[in-house]
Amino acid sequence: MEKNKKLTIITTHINADYDAMASMLAAQKLYPGSLLVFPRFNEKNLRNFFIQSMGYLFNMADIKSIDVDRIERLVLVDTRQPGRIGDLAVIAEKKEVQIHIYDHHPPMPNDIKGDYEVLELTGSAVAILTEIIKNKGIDISADEATVMSLGIYEDTGSFTYSSTTEKDFLAAAFLISRGANLNIVSQMIAREINSEQVGLLNDLIQAALHNDINGIDIVISSVITDTYIPDIAFLVQKMMNMERLDVIIAIVQMENKIYVVARSRLSEVDVGSILALIGGGGHAYAAAATIRDKTISQIEHQLFELLYKNVKPLMMAKNIMSSPPITIDADISCQDANDLLTRYNVNALLVTKGSPIKTRLNNLVGFISRQVIEKALFHKLGQAPVADYTTTEIAIVDSDADLAKIQEKIIDNKQRILPVVDHDIIKGVITRTNLLDILVKNSINKTDQLPGKIDVNARTRNVVKFMRERLPERILDILETIGRVVDKTGCKAFVVGGFVRDLFLYKKNEDIDIVIEGDGIAFAKQYSKLVGGRVHYYKKFGTAIITHPDGFKIDVASARLEYYKFPAAMPTVEMSSIKLDLFRRDFTINTLTIQLSPDKFGTLIDFFSGQRDIKDKTVRVLHNLSFVEDPTRVFRAIRFEQRYGFTIGKLTSNLIENAVKMDIFKRLSGKRVFSELRQILQEDDPRPAIKRLAEYDLLKVIHKTIKLNQETVELLNSINNVLSWYDLLYLEESYMQWAVYFLALIRRSNQYVSDEICKKLELPPELNTFLSKKRIYAESSLSLLEKNRVISNSMLYNQLSPLRTELILYMMASAREERIQKAISGYFTKLKYIKISITGKDLINIGLKPGPLFKKILQAVFDAKLNGIVKTRKEELEFLSNYVS
Repeated sequence: MEKNKKLTIITTHINADYDAMASMLAAQKLYPGSLLVFPRFNEKNLRNFFIQSMGYLFNMADIKSIDVDRIERLVLVDTRQPGRIGDLAVIAEKKEVQIHIYDHHPPMPNDIKGDYEVLELTGSAVAILTEIIKNKGIDISADEATVMSLGIYEDTGSFTYSSTTEKDFLAAAFLISRGANLNIVSQMIAREINSEQVGLLNDLIQAALHNDINGIDIVISSVITDTYIPDIAFLVQKMMNMERLDVIIAIVQMENKIYVVARSRLSEVDVGSILALIGGGGHAYAAAATIRDKTISQIEHQLFELLYKNVKPLMMAKNIMSSPPITIDADISCQDANDLLTRYNVNALLVTKGSPIKTRLNNLVGFISRQVIEKALFHKLGQAPVADYTTTEIAIVDSDADLAKIQEKIIDNKQRILPVVDHDIIKGVITRTNLLDILVKNSINKTDQLPGKIDVNARTRNVVKFMRERLPERILDILETIGRVVDKTGCKAFVVGGFVRDLFLYKKNEDIDIVIEGDGIAFAKQYSKLVGGRVHYYKKFGTAIITHPDGFKIDVASARLEYYKFPAAMPTVEMSSIKLDLFRRDFTINTLTIQLSPDKFGTLIDFFSGQRDIKDKTVRVLHNLSFVEDPTRVFRAIRFEQRYGFTIGKLTSNLIENAVKMDIFKRLSGKRVFSELRQILQEDDPRPAIKRLAEYDLLKVIHKTIKLNQETVELLNSINNVLSWYDLLYLEESYMQWAVYFLALIRRSNQYVSDEICKKLELPPELNTFLSKKRIYAESSLSLLEKNRVISNSMLYNQLSPLRTELILYMMASAREERIQKAISGYFTKLKYIKISITGKDLINIGLKPGPLFKKILQAVFDAKLNGIVKTRKEELEFLSNYVS
């Protein structure tokens, strides 16, 4: 060491843990040539690991061997409290010494002030330093990565502590990429408990006392032991997990010191701030203090005073609720319910069976909101009972439920009113307005957010990486180009709907729907000009279709709010924001949107808990009058349910049943009904959806006579097998899958009923003929074939060739005998494409005069070829010669 060389010293807090040690090692990489000094070093587990395994990595020095006048810079990691760096606090007070700080603890009044500070509320301090190392491109060895990983894993509880952040995960990922050995990390984290530690843990459990402080259960456990036992913090965390405690403070006297270790899972109890008042420090969720010259009794007394002053009163349901609850009977009309809402000046009411004074849980039907009532009145449904539009999926809480539970129930369930129930008695209600008032007050009165606090407007997260993994490069380029174009106009662009839904369902979907907050048509014109495409627009609806030069299409819409002038009407359109535009959509799973503007590209926005419903595999409507406004949504609900293996939510199912009961579908045009039915029948396997249509009694929208009996089920199964077989033939000829299944549904309909169905569904004449006359002809042909024990190829061909492929497949599926099915399959594989080589010219060449006889002769030759009598042209000519002689 040069005698007059200025020194950089790196240090950390007393009783250094793995995070402190790892942070020192990381800081050493940022300050080459620096010396590492521990203020005190008495953790047995850490000492053994350090001495036996990784000591060569550290440029260690003893403070006693250092000329303190040569110290130019002091680097503090994992602390900035003067009381936690021992004798080095004197050096920190020197004005000529630069102070650099890297810390992840919350600020405290007496913190050391640094000339350079990197302060972030991460789960581990080493995560902060790791990010800097990564950004600077500093090389680290596998052993160094292992030590640094150890610090992250310990201080985050292997990523289970509430203080864990995204940066901790990213830092760990980077270290693993640099060779960190997780086997070593897991061995060190595991820490086998020796007999002394087992005894101390047992003593802590036995001494635990539960204290109700400001409505929160806080466990305090005081223990005295004659010898020093390491890893108290580890034992306290283990006790917290074993006993499922929310807050624990352990006070342990060992030798001549008292160690206080605190853990908290609640934002109302900031143990870091509380222990700082007795000379300790840490996070809101984990803190510790070492105290001399006081007794356990003194410390207990002091802690109780601090807890009562600093623990925020827990917001419980019984302290927030309005009581007694106002309820309405399920049978009263929507008009009367509206009058009650106005009378009591509330926005939601509980709906019960029987008298309103009956507030037992078993009388609770659900709740209804002012918004739903007003929509019902708008649609002239004032005399309908509120039970028809009551939200029956309703969460409840008991009177001791805390704010987090109340918030979860109201927001996650999109519930406007939350019943508070004790012993099956509804004690009161908490409204969404009550909750918002509390959350707003909390946000004003505190600087830190509740961990995991839910944004009441929307959930957002960046999904750019996910998009790059899932989407083809061309689609990403298109989305980025859209973002750049719209950014120049001052508007905002979003990709919405099924494209986003299927992205998170890992299903391919390149049907891009873009919503523009602004003038969508103007954007479409500008974009199409840039890419050399074409644009067709519709001013009335503010929509456009962009067609790229290669034919790829994009649908564009101006953000709009749709409302319906009467049930089942086509929508009226007004300009609106993206949130209102999404609210007009059918189901929550279709309301996800991703922003495309360059500054926020890839930001997923979820206003209506669509992510949760995708995760729960549930189809839910956005509001209770959804099916009244657009009954076709019922068919889409069933289609999505079966396509994705989802379940229609209970409330949504009830609303479907109510729509069927009201026969709201009769107001739909036949074309709209047929369009939805055709899409269902075009699904890969429409049978489950057909079954669901029958369960909801929706097959009657085709005709009142249509039923799903066992015979029809068997035919549908047969069709599924036949179509699977036909698709495997890889024939170039396309066919209408939906039509084959539809033929099965109407198979028992005579021509009169078939014509009625076609008229009701507003089908064009050619489809009418196909489903009516030609279907009946096909069924007659099948009957004829079944009556003949021997079927020649020519007979089979003559019966089937006039028919469309769909009718032949329907016949094959309907055949009751295997021989008929084999015969029809032979038509597709052998007979359908047989042709003869001779023509009318050959007949003229042998001296025949053109006339009606030509057709008969050529048919005879063709039949001979079908039946295998002739195969080559030579044989055809010989047959011709014999036939006419």
